[in-house]
Amino acid sequence: MEAYTGFAEVYDLFMDNVPYEQWSHYLISLLWEYGVSEGLVLELGCGTGKMTRLLAQAGYDMIGVDFSEEMLQIAREKEWTANESESADTGKKASDILYLHQDMREFELYGTVKAVVCVCDSLNYILEETELITVFSLVNNYLDPGGVFIFDMNTLYKYREILGENTICENREEGSFIWENFYDDKEQINQYDLTLFIREQGERDLYRKYEETHFQRGYELQKVRNLLEQAGMEFVAMYDSFTREPVKERSERVYVIAREHGKR
Repeated sequence: MEAYTGFAEVYDLFMDNVPYEQWSHYLISLLWEYGVSEGLVLELGCGTGKMTRLLAQAGYDMIGVDFSEEMLQIAREKEWTANESESADTGKKASDILYLHQDMREFELYGTVKAVVCVCDSLNYILEETELITVFSLVNNYLDPGGVFIFDMNTLYKYREILGENTICENREEGSFIWENFYDDKEQINQYDLTLFIREQGERDLYRKYEETHFQRGYELQKVRNLLEQAGMEFVAMYDSFTREPVKERSERVYVIAREHGKR
């Protein structure tokens, strides 16, 4: 499980095409549907905190956990900036998010939470079934009785048919990136090599180069359900992303809802 390092500081720049606000509306609607309209919510794999802040703005008391200290530093800086702006306008903080530098495979909290969320295919970074069960077991342990776990995952169809052996490039005024993708269908492991060239601030022709390699795993959806139940959780539903529709053969991302089902 790799942590974002140098790429962290330019992550938001190249993720600006992700409709976070639209995604947050869907996520919040699921939380409300399953009885969580307020209270303490944990986000696993929170990254630079974009979704965490949106959930905080919706009224949730947020905890964000991520394995990358660089990502969390940016999340804290963005929250501080947002709070400074809000304080200047209203005299009070916009939010008070607790960010924790932890590995989701062994995270620890001081108490339980009403809900746990994990989005942007963060769980696909868990490459071993035993480790995924560990994450599910920890979530079950730190949820209130009957608490809700909502997460998304990229599907095998997406890795096999959409990403496959493709190369994706994008060129902008402020920089460019090359995404070289490789998918091993036998092992169900997706590798992508990122190369970024980002213009130095105040410079016209000077660019900094970043390189990172990441691995994700695709899981059979029935296997995900089985692992949840092995971890002691109650499987509730699985949807084609951003809908309430059943998963389709060509679904690229799915959302899964599970509940706490007693502590071991």
